[in-house]
Amino acid sequence: MARILAIDYGTKRTGIAITDELQIIASGLTTVNTKELFSFLKTYVAKESVELFLVGEPKQMDNTASESEVFIVKFLSQLEKQFPNIPVKRVDERFTSKMAFQTMIDSGLKKKQRKNKALVDEISATLILQSYLYSL
Repeated sequence: MARILAIDYGTKRTGIAITDELQIIASGLTTVNTKELFSFLKTYVAKESVELFLVGEPKQMDNTASESEVFIVKFLSQLEKQFPNIPVKRVDERFTSKMAFQTMIDSGLKKKQRKNKALVDEISATLILQSYLYSL
């Protein structure tokens, strides 16, 4: 089997998580400067077999799209052009940043470590991926 790669897209940083080859375990992979995202993805996909991209879908509490959706739609268009053979699914990402922060607290990370926004983005991507795996 191939891996599933989850993306928590941001205009500055993008968190990335990946499954194992059996698609059982979701693990944080890294956080990438968004300007370097496509370069990173090309390199990763050349080395590893990826069968699906999951992209977080930010929504408001009333189920309407978040302001950041405008940027994500542009990204999705580029993603589908760059990787036409890998399907893309969207996953509701409401509360993932808060859950990521709570995960950091629960893990015993110090206050200074919890200020690392790159780590929050990576954990958020992992939570997006884990919620997808639970839904299967």
